[in-house]
Amino acid sequence: MIEQSHKSWLRRRIESSFQRGFQRAYETVKVNPSRFLLQLQTVYGVPVTSFQGLSSVDIDVLDDVAERVIRGGMKVAAAEGAGLGLGGFITMVPDLSFLALITLRTIQKLSLVYGFEFSNDEETAELWIAAGSAAGVDISRDLIEKEVINKFVPRVIQRIAAQASKEVVEKWAGRLIPLASSLIGAGLNYYFIRAWGQRARTHFRQRHLQARTRISAAGAKVITVPAASSS
Repeated sequence: MIEQSHKSWLRRRIESSFQRGFQRAYETVKVNPSRFLLQLQTVYGVPVTSFQGLSSVDIDVLDDVAERVIRGGMKVAAAEGAGLGLGGFITMVPDLSFLALITLRTIQKLSLVYGFEFSNDEETAELWIAAGSAAGVDISRDLIEKEVINKFVPRVIQRIAAQASKEVVEKWAGRLIPLASSLIGAGLNYYFIRAWGQRARTHFRQRHLQARTRISAAGAKVITVPAASSS
């Protein structure tokens, strides 16, 4: 009973920390699309001048870039987890804030890799639907209220935080042991980003392929429309 109560308290603490971390990340941290487009060109070698042009890039190329983005996030998360993990449970709260930030930035980059910007409320809502998908939470589109995005996002964050706390509470209990918490923190953060990144990548990849299908269908329709005969 005592152990169960302890786990329940730990889960509530983790959920609260995740919720604050994602809310803070939403309010203060955004990947700059223009800068990331330049990074796609110079670092990843993707020959595009706009995100719309990604629809004509080989899907295998985009998948490779997505994997590299996820691996980059995993390395940063592992380094952060190892450093803050030295303090054991005391540093769990700031650790979760950083992890939420790294997670959201990774999801934003994956969104851009597959050609989806987040420059307006509708696209921002789609980004958080993807974040929910990464967390294993099905966000009904009925929740989307485009005119009040600032009400929609906190509700999604609450669901994501609840799922995240459920996912990690058993694994992160080991961080109560300070001597082992550095290695544990690095490993848990590493695999957390990998799992969430892969689920987000699947979400954006499916949307990207659907968009390609629509573009191809529209192009084929234009080509098959007979030219008007001149009399």
